[in-house]
Amino acid sequence: MKWGKYLVSICSLKGMTTSLLVGSMGQARYTTQIARSHMIPPFFALVHPKTGTPINATLLTTLSSCVVALFTSVDVLASVFSVSTLFIFMLMAIALLVRRYYAREATDKSDLWKVLLCLFVVVGSSAVGTGLWNSGLFGWIGYTVAACVWFSATLVMSLLPKKRQPKVWGVPLVPWVPSLSIAKNLFLMGSLGSEAFFRFLICTGVMLVYYLFVGVHATYDVDHGIGQESNNDERMEGANVVVFA
Repeated sequence: MKWGKYLVSICSLKGMTTSLLVGSMGQARYTTQIARSHMIPPFFALVHPKTGTPINATLLTTLSSCVVALFTSVDVLASVFSVSTLFIFMLMAIALLVRRYYAREATDKSDLWKVLLCLFVVVGSSAVGTGLWNSGLFGWIGYTVAACVWFSATLVMSLLPKKRQPKVWGVPLVPWVPSLSIAKNLFLMGSLGSEAFFRFLICTGVMLVYYLFVGVHATYDVDHGIGQESNNDERMEGANVVVFA
């Protein structure tokens, strides 16, 4: 059965290659939209006229990924990727709860504060339970108290009136499933170690600084059409020069 290990290796390599290609194609589309909002140079939003694919964005994401993978260890990449993925999943669960329980014109301030308080308790109890599990303090007593607090906050949220209902299909058992997702993702994040969070905070800080000093102004200009009129005038002048020449 020695041939089996070679077959497994070939299949694993094929699976990883396919995942990398799919991830590169998807990330290129995100990069194209970011370039269209002028958060990065609009050059990367250009689409090839024949294939209809964002070739510049694809090259950017592929080459950047290759450079990072070449000079970074697998452990560092895995930890940062895991923390960021779990953090996004947790934010999606929180966003789902906010969407179900909050509508700008239909939610009273008292109901809004109740929802926010329940969310705070759910996230806080999940984080505390994760910390107690990793540290081993108080044993099963601490785990039980944290679980009871999480259950109570979720139960109170389930009794609050929902402001939106899915028209066709939606997540069932709201708020229990999203609340459980928050607790599970926080628990998995806590098992990754402090170094993973430190790297994640550094990457997040760099992106926030770039967004505040570059992205906000660029998206504001694009949304309000600032600078587009001058660009259109330059294009028209260039076209007139070509015509009269």
